[in-house]
Amino acid sequence: MELTFYRHPTPDAAPGMCYGRLDLGIGPTGPDEIVDACANPPKVSQIISSPAQRARALAEPLAVSSGAPLITDERLWEMDMGRWEGMLWSDIDRAESDPWAADALNHPTPDGEAFTQVIKRVGAVLETLQTPSCIVAHAGPIRAARMILTDASFDEVFADPVPYATPITFQKGRWNG
Repeated sequence: MELTFYRHPTPDAAPGMCYGRLDLGIGPTGPDEIVDACANPPKVSQIISSPAQRARALAEPLAVSSGAPLITDERLWEMDMGRWEGMLWSDIDRAESDPWAADALNHPTPDGEAFTQVIKRVGAVLETLQTPSCIVAHAGPIRAARMILTDASFDEVFADPVPYATPITFQKGRWNG
């Protein structure tokens, strides 16, 4: 199975802001990132996007430039950061953040999710895909897909950055990121 993933364009977020489900728009570099991404659109049968406006800002023009139909899927939202949404990481109480940081795979944020929940949501999407497909989402769901498709560990997927508005292709067992 070959899939192409794009992380949304650079969001309009203050440096050091914690966001996941916070529905941010794109930042000043976003329009140029979209133009670059659409210059060579993927050859796919469908584009599936997170409903977040920062993801749709890329998915909609990719659908037009590729000629593929666009579907939005709630399961592709970024990890829910709960009460921390919109806060600066420096303002989050370490008594709350340290236990989460020690085991973000299994430990949810206050009123939010653990990464295992993201993996479950993304896995459900992957089971339904036609190939070739393109997914426009967030760093968390792309990392979850890499874990599912390549058997990479949590530490491995978080060691590599997920670039904005750049194609990343996955094939069962390997990725080109």
